[in-house]
Amino acid sequence: MKKALLAMAVAAATTAFAGLAQAEVKIGFLGGFTGPIESLTPPIYDGAQLAVAQVNEQGGILDGQTLAMPSGDTTCADASAASNAADRMVNTENVTAIVGALCTGATVAAANNAAIPGGVVMVSPASTAPAVTDLNDNDLVFRTVPSDAFQGEMLAKLVLAKGFDEAAVTYVNNDYGRGLADAFTATFEAEGGTVAANEAHEDGRADYRSELGSLSSTGVETLVVLAYADGSGQTLLRQAYESGMFTQYVGADGMVGDSLVDAVGADVLEGMIATRPGSPEMPGTDRFAEMAEEAGIDPSAVFAAQAYDAAFLLALAIEKNGSADREGLAEALRDVASAPGEVILPGEWEKAKQLIADGEEINYEGASGTQDFDENGDVPGVVVEMVVEDGRFVSKGFVDL
Repeated sequence: MKKALLAMAVAAATTAFAGLAQAEVKIGFLGGFTGPIESLTPPIYDGAQLAVAQVNEQGGILDGQTLAMPSGDTTCADASAASNAADRMVNTENVTAIVGALCTGATVAAANNAAIPGGVVMVSPASTAPAVTDLNDNDLVFRTVPSDAFQGEMLAKLVLAKGFDEAAVTYVNNDYGRGLADAFTATFEAEGGTVAANEAHEDGRADYRSELGSLSSTGVETLVVLAYADGSGQTLLRQAYESGMFTQYVGADGMVGDSLVDAVGADVLEGMIATRPGSPEMPGTDRFAEMAEEAGIDPSAVFAAQAYDAAFLLALAIEKNGSADREGLAEALRDVASAPGEVILPGEWEKAKQLIADGEEINYEGASGTQDFDENGDVPGVVVEMVVEDGRFVSKGFVDL
């Protein structure tokens, strides 16, 4: 009798613990908390966390369960670190889906080595390289940010429109840098500009004076640096200035951070031109800006809005799928992201949850755009012109050339 009672008690406890375990649904976050984008990552993470907080404040996910977001550090630049962090998310944390990674190389490594084999949907808010489009991913890898094939084109047109028709290009030697440099160079030359030099460099080095010497030997005054604000990009700009090379600096989204200006010098970078993916003028973008400011988040931080959209979309997809299972989530993600359906704006979790429960279709119109995924998991987008003025990057509006 005692043994029977003990067995019943163990069974009851096991059931209770299982219930507790099931009461939490996990969406992982993979970001470069250390490495060349460490100053850019916190507001991106905060954007995703804002979506999680709203879900929990408005009734939770599925049948009232709590949404949690464990995080992992990819370092941005180390494929092994990215793979290990993703493996922990997929096989130890047992996440249903993942927001991230941020740097393209990290996303590709995480997807190929953990997420795709594990059947886990990934939505990156920041991996812009064209290489993401070409992944053999079984429809598991999406992104809420447009491809660099578009940003590179817009950056080239912007530089030409500013009157700079000759440039030397240096890019970080990874998928992000190569993809952006290829797109920039192709458009710049097609539109009548001259790329006097187009050279790769390795991230993480202390001295780039040799590379800069080669680039400056062309005699052009405009240096395009396609790299990271906390990595090689910062060192290249500092050493270019110290060596008296170039008079005009140009960058892209990986360089847009006030930490870069603080590190190199406001007077040095005054007038620097850059681009970054932006958010079109839609009801969702205004709504996100208000919510972010209330939460103490800079709504204009690079990729913060895209991270919010990635997390909110995944939560909607899990609710639509009806469980925390991984199977069927990609199809549900496409369903909630696109028409037809009643429009859901950022923060409208309770409304969306009720519509899904009633069997109605929904169409999320996000903080950073419509988020209508194409067959490759890519989205349309807009590009914003950024200029360094008075010690910080200032938005000059959409690039429409």
